[in-house]
Amino acid sequence: MQVLVVEDDNRISNFLVKGLEECGYLVTLCKNAEDVLRHYVAINWDLIILDIMLEGVDGIQLLQTLRYKKIYTPILMLSALNNVQDKVSALDYGADDYLTKPFHFDELLSRIKALTRRKQYQQQDIPKAEHHFGDLRINLQQYTVFLADDKIELSPREYKLLNYLVENIDKTVARVQILNAVWGITFDNHTNVVDVYISYLRNKIEKNGKKYIHTVKGVGYMFKAS
Repeated sequence: MQVLVVEDDNRISNFLVKGLEECGYLVTLCKNAEDVLRHYVAINWDLIILDIMLEGVDGIQLLQTLRYKKIYTPILMLSALNNVQDKVSALDYGADDYLTKPFHFDELLSRIKALTRRKQYQQQDIPKAEHHFGDLRINLQQYTVFLADDKIELSPREYKLLNYLVENIDKTVARVQILNAVWGITFDNHTNVVDVYISYLRNKIEKNGKKYIHTVKGVGYMFKAS
C-alpha cells in the first residue's frame, strides 16, 4: 500500500514513516505542499496523510487543490487544532478524516484501515486470466505473451514488470513503485534498471506503430490499452 505523508515537523514525520514502514506500508515523505504538486500529484496513492500547519501553502489549500484536480485519494488530515470548526472546515473541503495531535499510533492505524477498507475489498476481485490489447495478448495464468500469432519470449523479470504495468493499466506508476513491486527495492537508489527494462519491453511488444507503455515525465510510466 502506497502512502504519501505530507508533514514538515521532523519529529512527527520520522515517527510516522518509521511506524508505517514497520507495519508494511510503502511510505513517501514530503515536507511541503509545493513539492507535492510539483513531483507527486500524478501518482496514484492509496492514502495521503496531510498535516494542516505547513509553511507556505498550508494543508487546507493543498487539500482544495487536489480535490479541484479531481484527485479523490483518501486524505487523513493531521492537526494540533482541536476546535470543531477546524474539523468541519477540513471535512467540508474534501478530507475523509481528521486526527488531532498528539495521537496514539494504534488509532492512526485503525483510521487508515477504515479509510482503505473499501479499496482493499475491490482489490480482492479475481483478475482476468487473459488481457487483449489489439494484437497483444497476455495470459496471466500461462505466463505467455503473444503479438498477433507470434509468441514473445520474455525473461521472468520482464514478464513481472509487464504484469505489474497491466495490473495498473491507465494509472501512473512511479519508478520507486516499480522498483518495489518488481525488484523488491523499497527506496530510490538512483539506478536506471527500470528504464532499461522498460526499453526491453518496448522493443518486444510495441510493433507496427503500436504504443502501450507511455512515459510520464519526471514520475514514471503508464500502460495504456491503445
